[in-house]
Amino acid sequence: VVVSTMVGCAHGIRAVVPTDVPKAIGPYSHGISAGNTVYVSGQLPIDPKTGALLKDASIEDQTRMVLSNIRTVLAAEGLTLANVVSTTVYMKDLNDFGKMNEIDCKSFTKDAPARSCVEVARLPKDVLIEIEAIALLK
Repeated sequence: VVVSTMVGCAHGIRAVVPTDVPKAIGPYSHGISAGNTVYVSGQLPIDPKTGALLKDASIEDQTRMVLSNIRTVLAAEGLTLANVVSTTVYMKDLNDFGKMNEIDCKSFTKDAPARSCVEVARLPKDVLIEIEAIALLK
């Protein structure tokens, strides 16, 4: 079940609020739809079915869960990872880049999105990875 709420009716901006993703841990929307663009907030490796934080899981498993959560937000707007044009990956340790990259490459088509990846001192809930995405209606 997907609930969309209007944020700025005059500008066609609305929140994307899927019910089958982990609850937001702050005052933000999982996504914002504006015109033909959907902005997906940074997703963490939280299992939406159990609410369990995969904090102690491998970088591979955390990356898979984050991408699954992104897929769910996109699906609320009828989109898939094929609609993603850009991602930003925040990692606790760039030594895990190769392992993350392997999972990321399997998730996107040959026309992978533009991507930035940065190492950060700390992420919410002390996870290893957070990914945000921008998608376009095609």
